[in-house]
Amino acid sequence: MELAHPLDGLDSLSWSSHSHAYGSAEDLPDLLRALAGTDADAAREALSELYGSVLHQGTVYDASTVVVPFLAGLAAAGHRTEDVLLLLGGMAASEDEHGVEPGAVRAAVAGRLPLLLPLLDAAEAGVRRAAVWTVSHTRAPVALSALRARWDEESEAAVRAEVLSGIARIDPAAGAALAATALDPSRPAGVRLAAVFAHLDAGAPWSGELTIALLSLLPADPLHPVFDLDRTEPLADVVEALLERGRPAERGAAFALVEAALRDARPDVRAEGAWAADRACMLSRSAPRLLAPALRAACVDETSVLALSSLLGRLGPAAAPAADVLLPLAARAPEQDDDTADRALAALVLVAPALATPHLAASLGQRPRALDAATGLRSPDRAFPYDSRLLAAVRTRLSRPEALSGNEPWQLTNLLAGWASAAAPALPELCALLPHHPAQAARAITSLARDGAPSERARAVAALRAAAEQGTLPAARALNDLTGDAAPLLRLLAPELRENATRRRHAAATAGELGPRAATLAPALRAVLRGPDAGTTPALDADSAIAEALWRITGDAGEAVAVLDAVFRRAAANSWSQWSLARAARVAALLGPAGRPLTSHLEAALADPRPAPAAVTALLVVAEPASLDRPALAEVALAAAETGADPQGACDALDALGAATLTDQQLARLTVLAHGDSRTVRSGVEDRIIAQDEAFRQRAQALLSTARAATDKP
Repeated sequence: MELAHPLDGLDSLSWSSHSHAYGSAEDLPDLLRALAGTDADAAREALSELYGSVLHQGTVYDASTVVVPFLAGLAAAGHRTEDVLLLLGGMAASEDEHGVEPGAVRAAVAGRLPLLLPLLDAAEAGVRRAAVWTVSHTRAPVALSALRARWDEESEAAVRAEVLSGIARIDPAAGAALAATALDPSRPAGVRLAAVFAHLDAGAPWSGELTIALLSLLPADPLHPVFDLDRTEPLADVVEALLERGRPAERGAAFALVEAALRDARPDVRAEGAWAADRACMLSRSAPRLLAPALRAACVDETSVLALSSLLGRLGPAAAPAADVLLPLAARAPEQDDDTADRALAALVLVAPALATPHLAASLGQRPRALDAATGLRSPDRAFPYDSRLLAAVRTRLSRPEALSGNEPWQLTNLLAGWASAAAPALPELCALLPHHPAQAARAITSLARDGAPSERARAVAALRAAAEQGTLPAARALNDLTGDAAPLLRLLAPELRENATRRRHAAATAGELGPRAATLAPALRAVLRGPDAGTTPALDADSAIAEALWRITGDAGEAVAVLDAVFRRAAANSWSQWSLARAARVAALLGPAGRPLTSHLEAALADPRPAPAAVTALLVVAEPASLDRPALAEVALAAAETGADPQGACDALDALGAATLTDQQLARLTVLAHGDSRTVRSGVEDRIIAQDEAFRQRAQALLSTARAATDKP
């Protein structure tokens, strides 16, 4: 394939009829011209903009296909060849395709192989390596033949490693066969690492030979394939691949690799072991218990303790063997700001709260991370153990409201709220805090005073009433919670409903909690439906909250159905609306059979695993009972759990379906969720993933126990 000039035909195309990440592709011709020009800075900028438009965060578009021939021509003509090859390779590798036929971009790159394959023989090793990476992502048979030939001829170790990886990418079995010859210690380290991954990619059984080979390559981070952004931490990546296989022998091999690295004498190897341990603990439920001793052994100095403190904290009590190495750092310099001590104390708070408490009390104003850990940042459903010394320290901090900074008002009041009436001595400080930080103080006051002595309750009510009369909404809400006096709250909710969608939603939810007492707010609720931001996710959620509030206030399910019908319809046009659909479904479930007109919307929501559990739960109370395929609904709920889309919602749905609904196969899948080693929860706030998965596992085990008891199955 020859072109007189790589940009021939550029102006004959209707670029405005194609689109990329930012809309019309009419800007691409100028970018291609700049890339082909002599101005190095302009060419560099054009390349960056091309990445942003035709390979935006790994996504390819209709315009990506159209631009491929010109990019291939530029690479072949020597215009920033290595860089352009990498752009083409990224486009060929992408499976995140938007507005383009599946595989079309990869096919377009494959169609230019006659231009690209000669670059495998380029004089520059960097160009050869980039060409190997790019052509292998086309998965074309002709590319495999060319790579085999390159393997026989290539002498540069880095390129040779890339060739082995490329062959394995196109033909895993061929890659594994070739890799078997490349594990010998006489081979270059990069080639041996590529051989390890080739065995993994082919699904070949893990062996002692592979373990020895990988351990001999540590530290392996400097050897990672520079173009493969999915494998930037070789040891951790191998551990993940072994754990994902789900077989006990390979799980044991993964843990053995991690333990060997953690116990190594070299700091950089221990550091790689720490990253691999982190990955293992996020994927495997047994990893924390099995790896805790090795993690303890890796804490040989202040640097290593600091590096491991975050992981130890996430493991919580499972990391108790390491509490003694955290303690010296956590306890030092209590009256000084010390980030290292703060990190260690934050971990100790979660690993061994009893050991941490006196040190947190002694250094409360200087340890924001530790205070976060104690007040629910990582375990929002677990209150920190009450301690009188810590209560005294909190009261001292609260006595100077003007000195509090950052998240401290939330942190301190959340700690007190978790202790409830045991923290009642802090009511004077909380009442004084109310004008400065009303939302935080009001919530804590309610928690402390609800079950407190009459005198304490009276003091709290007086402070809340005074603040409510001054127009403080959180105080009015707390006053209603404690006394049932809703008058100040009703007065303040009306203007709040006219604020932005998020505040509108919270105000509507509060009005709904008042029920018929909020009848005067019904007109205001109706007036703010479908505001100017109606298509946004916050507005959809606000309207769902308004629908619920109107139903609770008026008892008119028909009005709520009409509002929810509009929410479902608008959500269908919003690609970010999945969780809004789930919230609308939860409101629909409250309506019972009166919500039957919403059945078709709920059935449509079953197609997405995120709103599906809420839709299942709603259909069980909304739809005509005879129309329900209960095993099919159980299938939808199980899929939502297995994919991690909404594990707790899936448990709600399975609980509502009942044990008798589950087939033997579905019970087997629930057994895997409840007792399997692989974590179900794998995404979200990193510090909460392990705790959330443990909570899900306990819930799944309870469901399984109930199901087995109901069906008399072991």
